[in-house]
Amino acid sequence: MIILGIDPGSRKAGYGVIELDQRKIKLIASGTMRYDSTKEFIPRLGIIYASCKSLVSKYKPNEIALESLIHVKNINSLSKLSQARGAMISGCLSSGELPISEYAPNKIKSSVVGFGHADKLNIKKTISILCGITEFKTDDESDAIAIAICHSLNRNTLQKRIYNNRPGRIR
Repeated sequence: MIILGIDPGSRKAGYGVIELDQRKIKLIASGTMRYDSTKEFIPRLGIIYASCKSLVSKYKPNEIALESLIHVKNINSLSKLSQARGAMISGCLSSGELPISEYAPNKIKSSVVGFGHADKLNIKKTISILCGITEFKTDDESDAIAIAICHSLNRNTLQKRIYNNRPGRIR
């Protein structure tokens, strides 16, 4: 079972690809996709779409997990993040039928660390123990790995699976 975790963003997004073999988690790849070289927002959405489509094509995940939207004070930022997430989901689903789940930030933290208000350092330490990675290039990368791990721990809970690329199959 290969799981792609994505920490969405409109200027950059983290990704983490893990392989779940029964109860063992193996990190396959992780990194940060940067979109800020394109100043105009609308053309950037096409780049976001293409980058997620490329990730799915390259790693061929069985399931995908994203962080859900969080409350933000700036409505403009929320709007751009929402559109970027839409482009990401579309890019992931363009290659075929893949289940996509989303998790709230506190759910991710409590699943991975055991505490819903854990800080970035605690998340990185836990991921280091689980996956054997000691350095992260960005917080987006470590967050995406945490999202994939969260999904691996919660994937059998039907209420967490919200998208399934079949007509009439939104859960």
